[in-house]
Amino acid sequence: MNIKADNTKEKTLATNRRANHDFFILEKIECGIVLKGTEVKSLRLGKANFQDSYAIIQSGEVWVLNLHISHFENGNINNHDVLRERKLLLNNKEIFKLRKKNDESGITLIPLRIYLLNNRIKVELGICRGKKFYDKRESIEKREVERKIRKFF
Repeated sequence: MNIKADNTKEKTLATNRRANHDFFILEKIECGIVLKGTEVKSLRLGKANFQDSYAIIQSGEVWVLNLHISHFENGNINNHDVLRERKLLLNNKEIFKLRKKNDESGITLIPLRIYLLNNRIKVELGICRGKKFYDKRESIEKREVERKIRKFF
């Protein structure tokens, strides 16, 4: 749990580890998310999967698609749909900036992590550009060199 200087408590619930491998992250944006009660309970247990998830801007709203939040085990028949579209909460100015950047070719909106900030669930949305195969190879080599340097010292 990270504690920031202004006494805000932040706890990461789920992270998208593939995002750094597959994309160059150009910018990060914090936004809220509209969830149902059983989704909140599942997220607090860490039951989220970011595989193939992305965000789109549709009719002035931002939606995250293919974000898999597992069923709550103790839920009843009113349990949520695991792959439903979820609305992200941003103001109009932020949505306008996102739309402007998203119109560039090769830019994708990817959810990077879900975290708890002062008892509110937030999503860190990344403005990303896809990596080519040779870029991935370079980043792997760089990571291995850094690992060897740390091991040596």
